[in-house]
Amino acid sequence: MSTTGELDARLVQASMPARSLFTRFAWGVLGYNILVVLWGAYVRASGSGAGCGSHWPLCNGEVIPRAPQLATLIEFTHRIMSGISLAAVAVLWVWSRRFDPRVRIAATLSAMLLVVEALLGAGLVLFEYVAHNASVGRAFYLSAHLANTQLLLAALTATAWLAQHDPPKRMATACKIALLVAIGVSVTGAIAALGDTLLAAGVAAQFLVRLRVLHPFLAIAGGGYITLVAMKRRGFAVVVLVLLQLAAGAANIALLAPVWMQLFHLLLADILWVALVLLTLQPDRI
Repeated sequence: MSTTGELDARLVQASMPARSLFTRFAWGVLGYNILVVLWGAYVRASGSGAGCGSHWPLCNGEVIPRAPQLATLIEFTHRIMSGISLAAVAVLWVWSRRFDPRVRIAATLSAMLLVVEALLGAGLVLFEYVAHNASVGRAFYLSAHLANTQLLLAALTATAWLAQHDPPKRMATACKIALLVAIGVSVTGAIAALGDTLLAAGVAAQFLVRLRVLHPFLAIAGGGYITLVAMKRRGFAVVVLVLLQLAAGAANIALLAPVWMQLFHLLLADILWVALVLLTLQPDRI
């Protein structure tokens, strides 16, 4: 006759294939959302943010734009990708109901943050914070959008990781500070990228130029702190990513911020962010 412990063990073993499939799907959703973020940056860098006019969710007043210009295709593609992301995260949230509370909470946060992300994206269009808009309001709005994006990627990372790992008893204070530092550096990076885009388009924005100069110094200081935290916790992958990111930033400045380099710089930033979140979620290694 089976004991209660043996029965529990068999139930856990039986749930492993489903949990493994869910985990792979969660990592896939995270990867896809990074692609959506990169395409959104391309929309901004290519000056295509007004490709659908000031209409949302319609594009130039149409469900599917007819005879679209290149900027319209770029912006409309981003909207389609965002819609697929919403559907994928909805599936992730429903699926997470079959697992333990920690996974459900992370998936719920992911869904909530993605809804906020969609609303912020809509606001960019409706408030006309696109194309050659060089207002202070756009800089603040873009900062909020970037911070929410980082939190969304963190929630998706936690959903995938917690599906197969126990959470730490507590998150190290140094790691939590490192996460805040990373968000702060990323925000200044987004503003610097906006300044680069406007300068390339011949738009004068003195306050953005001044903020743009601050980013390299903050990136070096923030990267130094994150490196120290990562080395203390033996997170050597994070250290390597910080060095690569600093090198990419220097190359971005030297090359006068071409679009492809901006996107590569952002990709490294997102990978570094995910790695830092994972380092924070792991048990203390000290």
